[in-house]
Amino acid sequence: MISITKDFRFDAAHYLPTAPKGHPNSRMHGHSFVVAVTLEGVPGAQSGLIRDFAEIDAAVAGVRERLDHHVLNEIEGLALPTLERLAAWIFGALSPKLPELVSVTVRRDSLGESCTFRRA
Repeated sequence: MISITKDFRFDAAHYLPTAPKGHPNSRMHGHSFVVAVTLEGVPGAQSGLIRDFAEIDAAVAGVRERLDHHVLNEIEGLALPTLERLAAWIFGALSPKLPELVSVTVRRDSLGESCTFRRA
């Protein structure tokens, strides 16, 4: 079994409506996010690939467009945009187009934080 990973980046704003009043996360703020999309499988006998990176780029482009420079809270399914829910949401958005998808990791490098959602 072999894994391949494609990263993409986006910037977005959000707030956590469940954060206590006065908590910094209760206010609108933004992050630069890095997302690692990992696929796993056996390379095809003819192609030698699990999946062409151009196909991954195409699948990722639609998700990136939905997230980049938007308020995450306003995107359907992300009313409470924690790192955990964001990773799961991206996984759900990509998995129909990328059946080999095994995990999505979302990082906020400036904070040294990340979350990984894995296929069950």
